[in-house]
Amino acid sequence: MNQTSARPAQTFAEAEDALLSRWPETKLEPSLDRIQAFTELLGDPQRGYPVIHLTGTNGKTSTSRMIDTLLRGLDLRTGRFTSPHVERMSERISIDGEPLTDEQFVDAFNDVAPYTHMVDLDQPHPLSFFEAVVGMAFAKFAEAPVDAAVIEVGMGGSWDATNVADGTVAVITPIGLDHTQYLGTTVTAIAREKAGIIKEGATAVVALQEPDVMAVLEERAAEVGATLLLEGRDFGVVSSTPAVGGQVVTLKGLRGEYDDLFLPLYGRHQAQNAVLALAAVEAFTGAAGDERLGDELIRDAFAKVTSPGRLELIRRSPTIVLDAAHNPSGAEATAAALDEAFSFSPLVGVVGVMGDKDVEGLLVAFEPHFEHLVVTQNSQQRSMRAERLGELAREIYGEDRVSVIPDLASAIDAATALAESDSADSLSSGAVLITGSVVTVGEARHLLGGPK
Repeated sequence: MNQTSARPAQTFAEAEDALLSRWPETKLEPSLDRIQAFTELLGDPQRGYPVIHLTGTNGKTSTSRMIDTLLRGLDLRTGRFTSPHVERMSERISIDGEPLTDEQFVDAFNDVAPYTHMVDLDQPHPLSFFEAVVGMAFAKFAEAPVDAAVIEVGMGGSWDATNVADGTVAVITPIGLDHTQYLGTTVTAIAREKAGIIKEGATAVVALQEPDVMAVLEERAAEVGATLLLEGRDFGVVSSTPAVGGQVVTLKGLRGEYDDLFLPLYGRHQAQNAVLALAAVEAFTGAAGDERLGDELIRDAFAKVTSPGRLELIRRSPTIVLDAAHNPSGAEATAAALDEAFSFSPLVGVVGVMGDKDVEGLLVAFEPHFEHLVVTQNSQQRSMRAERLGELAREIYGEDRVSVIPDLASAIDAATALAESDSADSLSSGAVLITGSVVTVGEARHLLGGPK
């Protein structure tokens, strides 16, 4: 049995090491038994505040950050749990929009650590890394205390550790194929798993979906007596226009239209995330009411939204953009946003992916947009080796358009040089897009000294 030491952590590194010694996030055993035993020992803190619960294939983190910002605009104290993190593990647990400090993270770990060992001894399998961090978040939110918790699933829904919380509002972003080895090989199977966060009597705020996916969600809502609020029927994006530093959007919420809002994020998919967030907050505060949320409140909140590692401009001359797209649908949204908001020429890709992803699908989605591709790898064992990624890339891009550089820092330098040299004699500017994995983006962000 894999157990960590019962000795209290003295530093952030010690807490991090203790958590990472547990089952990794990718090792799943479909049961809520361990997390339920854990939260019961903690006093079921997740029942001490209302929850907005999010699932879907792409857009969860950006949408949860927008919901958090809107709720704080209403003077509510918020807790937010997201995964995975970009640079530091403490990013997963935020209070009032701010990640836990190192000291707060260590305290949160030490508060629950004795109970993790009790569960380890009592269950057939020890608590996983993800289950332990979820318990830390739930307990920290109760201690704060928060007025509302915004909880993003780690993977799926029904068997995700976050699902011991019952969301009064369930948010379903677009569902596609991802994590197929864990969730199922069809979108309907994946939708069935994700639909598990829709609880009895809840309100489900649902993005546009494929018809087969929508049928699954409707079936689940009918089964538990939940109310469905649908993009395109109850709310939606009226317009989205690229602007300097982001876009200007008009959103139709549940209670009316909000015109000409500045959203400092790129891509129509972020406009869709914004209207999902708006509808979720309207539903949370009472969808049946006629009173609109204040126009200035909405305007100010959206203008403050950030989403690190999501089409984030991290450097200029040449421009370097970070985006955590890790599946074909995410890559397509990223590519469309780049075409819409910028006119980079050439665009050089730096791609490092996890080996359990639809790598060919991601490479195909980016192929029309990259003049040259530098394949690399991140530090994780799950990362596909650069040599193998290069073999796959050459079959799609051809020999001359692919470079293989395993070291991420060297890959970024090479891509930057290509972007600069190829644009030197033209009026357009070159750029580098670093993508393929949240881990790759996080490590690149650290190397480039990005904002914290």
